Amino acid sequence: MKRAATSLIVCLIVQSATAQMWDQLARSSYRIRQSDLRALRVEVEALTFFRDNEYSSKLTKGYSLPGLWLEPKLVYTPLSQIELELGAHALIFNGANKYPNYVYHDIGRWKGTQHQHGAHALPWLRAKADFRHLTVVMGDIYGGQNHRLSTPLWNAEANLSQDPEMGFQLLWDRNKIGTSGIWNVHMDTWLNWQSYIFEEDSHQEAFTVGSAWKVGFLSPWSKVRWYMPLQLVIQHRGGEQDTTSMGVQTLCNASVGLGMHWYPTTRTVKRVNAEASVLATYQQSGTLWPFDTGVAYHVTAGADFRRGISLRGGAFRAPHHFVSLYGSPFFSTLSVRDRESHRGITTAYLRADYHYTFHHDYVLGAEAEAYQCWLGRSTLHPKSDELNFSFGIYLRLHPSILLKKW
Repeated sequence: MKRAATSLIVCLIVQSATAQMWDQLARSSYRIRQSDLRALRVEVEALTFFRDNEYSSKLTKGYSLPGLWLEPKLVYTPLSQIELELGAHALIFNGANKYPNYVYHDIGRWKGTQHQHGAHALPWLRAKADFRHLTVVMGDIYGGQNHRLSTPLWNAEANLSQDPEMGFQLLWDRNKIGTSGIWNVHMDTWLNWQSYIFEEDSHQEAFTVGSAWKVGFLSPWSKVRWYMPLQLVIQHRGGEQDTTSMGVQTLCNASVGLGMHWYPTTRTVKRVNAEASVLATYQQSGTLWPFDTGVAYHVTAGADFRRGISLRGGAFRAPHHFVSLYGSPFFSTLSVRDRESHRGITTAYLRADYHYTFHHDYVLGAEAEAYQCWLGRSTLHPKSDELNFSFGIYLRLHPSILLKKW
């Protein structure tokens, strides 16, 4: 009876933990459903979006993202532990007809002379093997929002425009139920190969290695779940066949924190969350950044309400230097606008979002967010403070059609 009750608690926690808008819009389940055994299906993942960034900042320029991405694919499950996917991924911006043909994230000098017309299109291929606690993914991995990186290390806007992550991934989940409570461990370790080079190519090889761990604990007599996130992201550029003059560059982000989820017994609030973390940045090789090390601190709190509304706020402080590889520019002291390095940054932010789920993976979402930044002095600019805001509306569609079942 006790184990049944605690297992039910775990199920409730897993369901409510995915209530935030971006988790509903951009996260995918990597579990193989036994109901799909020996079935061939056509699936279409689609995310339409309109996002307007009203930025007037020394850190970044303002811009808009109107468009959609489509991911049509054939999915076949020959065995209970094997699943195969074959298809394509296409990114389309409203009003665009010519697209630079390079990796859509920190891409400036890699393949700037190649173009595609009509859409930015890539092949899609995923092979997945599911074991008792471990899932092995090859090809197109479960990237982006699926990595569950903390807010300073991951900008959710990249779910709209970045290329699918390709490479190798290990996903490990383990639950242990004891007399003291329920322990849960989730591990996501991946290699995303972003830029491949042949001999005499004129751009750099580049890949990202990451590992995100989340250790959680829930007492069966408490409505509070504690967890500890541990995260590491490393990007490497260059290689033995690199013919550019940029040299080898290895850049790192790391984070360790402590957080809690509280599940109150009210009709209005589903969950209250708070988290504090310490972050570090390290340039192991290269001179891409004008500094080699940096430390930052981040605290956040928020609430998820019953009708799909979430409110979240936080504060970020880097006293000297810090760069987030895949986070928002408002969590870095190095400007992506003019490459100026500011001496410290403090950022306070507030985010409100709403999502409505029509059915599984059919989700409408809307959000608005504001960033108040206080920048330290740089070589060109005095100390300053600035307010930036953005808003967006999104629609996720995921039709699935059964072609044949053997």
